[in-house]
Amino acid sequence: MGKKVKKEAEPPPKDVFDPLLIESKTPETVVLMLSSPETEVLTKACDALYKFASKDDENKVILLDLGALEHLYKLISHEDPIVRRNAIMVFGIMASNHNVKKLLRELDITNPLISQLAPEEDIVIHEFATLCLAHMAVECTTKVKIFEQGGLEPLIRLLGSPDPDVQKNSLECIYLLVQDFQNRAAVSELNVIPPLLELLESEYPVIQLLALQTLEVISKDRETRRILGEKNGLDCLLKILETDELRDLHIETLAVLGNCLEDVHTLQLIQQTGGLKKLLSLLGVSTVPAIQKNAAKAITKAACDSEIRKILNEEEVEKCLLSLLETGNDEVKVAASQAISAMCKNVDSKCALGLQGVPQLVQLLSSDNEEVKEAAVTALASLTEASHSNASAVAESEGIEPLVNTLSAQRDGAIANAVTVLTNLAMQESSRVSIQSHGIMSALVEPLHSTNSQVQSKAAFAVAAFGCDAVARTELRNAGGLGPLVELLHSKNEEVRRNACWAVTVCASDEPTAVELCRLGALDILEEINLSIKRKNKFSEAALEKLLDNNLSQKYSRLGYLSSSNIITNGFYDCGQIKPGAKFLSLEELSMQELTDRRAIIFINAKPQEDLAVEKAQDSPPPISKIGSKEKARKGKGKKEEEKAKEVTDITPKDQEEINLENSLWLPPSDIILMDYINDASKTILPLTTTREQVVALAQFVADRMGGSIERDKLHDFSWELHISEIEFELKCNIVPIGKIKKGTFYHRALLFKVIADRIGIGCSLVRGKYNRAWNEVKLVDNFPKGIAGLLPPPQEYIVDLMFEPGFLIKQGSAKADQYKRI
Repeated sequence: MGKKVKKEAEPPPKDVFDPLLIESKTPETVVLMLSSPETEVLTKACDALYKFASKDDENKVILLDLGALEHLYKLISHEDPIVRRNAIMVFGIMASNHNVKKLLRELDITNPLISQLAPEEDIVIHEFATLCLAHMAVECTTKVKIFEQGGLEPLIRLLGSPDPDVQKNSLECIYLLVQDFQNRAAVSELNVIPPLLELLESEYPVIQLLALQTLEVISKDRETRRILGEKNGLDCLLKILETDELRDLHIETLAVLGNCLEDVHTLQLIQQTGGLKKLLSLLGVSTVPAIQKNAAKAITKAACDSEIRKILNEEEVEKCLLSLLETGNDEVKVAASQAISAMCKNVDSKCALGLQGVPQLVQLLSSDNEEVKEAAVTALASLTEASHSNASAVAESEGIEPLVNTLSAQRDGAIANAVTVLTNLAMQESSRVSIQSHGIMSALVEPLHSTNSQVQSKAAFAVAAFGCDAVARTELRNAGGLGPLVELLHSKNEEVRRNACWAVTVCASDEPTAVELCRLGALDILEEINLSIKRKNKFSEAALEKLLDNNLSQKYSRLGYLSSSNIITNGFYDCGQIKPGAKFLSLEELSMQELTDRRAIIFINAKPQEDLAVEKAQDSPPPISKIGSKEKARKGKGKKEEEKAKEVTDITPKDQEEINLENSLWLPPSDIILMDYINDASKTILPLTTTREQVVALAQFVADRMGGSIERDKLHDFSWELHISEIEFELKCNIVPIGKIKKGTFYHRALLFKVIADRIGIGCSLVRGKYNRAWNEVKLVDNFPKGIAGLLPPPQEYIVDLMFEPGFLIKQGSAKADQYKRI
């Protein structure tokens, strides 16, 4: 047999590449491998990139710069599930980086990721797809995209996944999405409550916490609260509070229940099942500050509704709040005080809280913590509003002094509410007197300077409340409080401006304060306000009127009119009609001017010189002399009286001269002649039986003292100007006491008539006309037949003739009256 020939193996085809194992140590090479068409290469490349990116954030940036994300994006929809899974794993781990998230938004990755949440997909894909979405959902634009692309429904479905990581990632993503109101409403419709309640029983605390946080957000919606009640969610929450092992979840649980308390229907449901009583009892025994604080905050939010306040009052929530005030934690005290403020809108609660709460809150006013102080005084403001008993309790608890001290607090809210409490207390006379004894007006000066409109408004209102007392007005004036009060009239805030006007109205009740207010420009500002249709109000009009009524010199100079109720007193002067915008000078300022040929200033002062000196000395602060300063510099604590006397005698003549200058007070001249006029009129005119007779007699009396009657056609020959000039030259001053005038024209006689009439009780007005004219108007009842019984006829108004036929009464509105005013 022939020899068998051995058949040789056939060589492989030419186009087949032999298997090659590649080992790469650089990410650049691995990123290049992502372009391979081979499934195995792609799988291993993605796995290598996942491990590399998991190490640190810097590696994520390296892959970003190498363009790995663009390649991976194409692999999300790869036909091979393992390639797809590994690519999504890389996205999930890299999405925590800010720059990566920015590029992922540009690639619009949300829609491809949402498509991977289908039930048939691998759990690992679910895990990392939801992880990537959770990282992305931090951005508002991504939230909108997830919502619009239908991402909520698969995320809610995955809450029931058997994998805890999928649950956690899905829950975190939902939590971020429901921060937007639109998403919040959508999740309720998608029945998210049952799976969330199930997750509360998870063995993983992080999942329980996220479930509670999500419930806290979505329970702000009324419909969600209703569903929560129907699904027995409230019982689940109360069980968590009752379980001591779950104490780490108590704060978040209270936050959810706090939202539920805001709904009347849900609260009634909790009350009916005994849950509310149980909740309050749990708070009463809790010693955890965070729980106590959040519970008080929940009560504050819930107490915004009147029906809820009623329910909370029925469950005696006040006891719980008062016990929280006794804790040692400042944040708890703040939250409890805020809850007390909210509950005070319920009358029964206000009474219950006032009995025990006022003393505790007063003690908190001395706290070093400014926030505690503010919360306490805010609660006191609510407690004392329209409550005399609580206001009295504040005074009895010695709260006035700390309240006045609070006016210099650092927080505007504390200052504003302290002012409010003091104003509430001022409704009672005894408390008002006590507050004034603590220097309230001086303490209000700083709040008046505040830039906070609420503080400004409250301070101005307090000035109005306490300014009804003359001593308080003097204190405010001496403390420099009128200046900032006048500045508040400029405020653009309507409430501030209104309260400032009211304060000016009250403070202008005495002449010294009214004069000072005018000097500070209050009159000009009020006139400007009253010219504005938008800014003027009843308070600004009343302030202007009151200011002028107690500064008659300026009123007559500006308006040219004094009513019968405007009684001219000593110190009044007529300097003529002031021009708009011109400064109104005081009598002392006018006395310093040199003698001029201008119109004389007619001065009224029927008071002896010595009385003026005493009054002036009382109104002026004691001068600081060089005696006092030298004596203080040399005097020691144990000096003998002989040494002190020696120090006083060491004063030089020059020192004495300076002391005399400092003590020198300007005194207005006394008018002895006017005093005699008033005495004579009182003796001769006052005894007359009718007002008509008194008016006629006074007119003749004034005319006799001012040059007698003047014939109408010889009025131009009556040289009263020369006479006045001679008096001015004699006095070396432009100020002329009215008693010195023996030849007076219309405006001299009308002024003298008004001065004497006011002293003896005859009601008359003083009106300035043009061309040195002025006249008096009186109201008299005309005679009527004796047989007529019943009501008296209305009084008629007359002008009193003091020039041509002294004592003749000219009926107002008649042609003769018009002629008297014009001639």
